[in-house]
Amino acid sequence: MKKNIHPKYNNNTPVTCACGASFTVGSTMDKMNIEICSQCHPFYTGNDKILDTAGRVDRFKKRAAVAKKK
Repeated sequence: MKKNIHPKYNNNTPVTCACGASFTVGSTMDKMNIEICSQCHPFYTGNDKILDTAGRVDRFKKRAAVAKKK
């Protein structure tokens, strides 16, 4: 390895999630702010979070209900 070209590695970098969870990891950054973590991600929690800004899910559910009646 070449000397003096690699960043300093921190073993205890604090990570803060938007949901409020915090934990430490090893990283070259001093601190991290993330938007989603394993405590709030739908894959890990089993809860579905649907971000529907255009109303697509509601329109689909209406079409599915009409098709089910036929």
